[in-house]
Amino acid sequence: MQPLIGRTALVTGASRGIGRAAALALARAGCNVAVNYLNAEEDALSVVREIEQLGCRALAIRADVSQPSGVDQMVKRAFADLGDIHILVNNAGINPARPFLELTLEDWNRTLQTNLTSAFLVSQAAIPAMRQQKWGRLIFISSVAAQTGGVIGPHYAASKAGMLGLMRSYANLLAKDGITSNAIAPALIETDMVRNNRNVRPDLIPIGRFGHSEEVAETVTLLATNGYITGQTINLNGGWYMS
Repeated sequence: MQPLIGRTALVTGASRGIGRAAALALARAGCNVAVNYLNAEEDALSVVREIEQLGCRALAIRADVSQPSGVDQMVKRAFADLGDIHILVNNAGINPARPFLELTLEDWNRTLQTNLTSAFLVSQAAIPAMRQQKWGRLIFISSVAAQTGGVIGPHYAASKAGMLGLMRSYANLLAKDGITSNAIAPALIETDMVRNNRNVRPDLIPIGRFGHSEEVAETVTLLATNGYITGQTINLNGGWYMS
């Protein structure tokens, strides 16, 4: 059985890191993919080319997913080119790091708007079509910071914890509609965000190494394929937080 062949996935923040790996993993499973990006156009187009080489259709869409107008245009364009969205991976995010007592209200608002409000806006835009087709997958890329506080700061931890509440609400509201809603809470995945942060080291992880984007992407594919897992947070953290 190959349940994802012909499905359409939208991955936000898909030009690099976890988003890129998730987009490629879903394409390998048979999905056509809308590749959202904000600034890294060449990277997004590279992802599109790789997906097309796998035999699937792909589209790069520039949109600021923290803004309602950007989300509306993105979803309309994805539908026009690829059809209804079946799988949504809410991955777009930022992690501005500074001493916590130096955080400003602007830092707070921008982080929550980009990490949490975007997930709400894109989900709200994608859910109606999922309900109509009685099949859908909402996948939220949260963080171990939602559970431990992490190493970035309270603004980042709060935004990622909010994603878990949002995920559970959708799981409860949509269970009868054939739509699952789950989150992945990674820790210290080797991406640009981690490489550029002096506060993070592999020895923070019990396993002793950073995680790989592909390991998160494998879990994205699992959640997209499985119709019985819903309302869950998959802890992909090398043993940092155990539950």
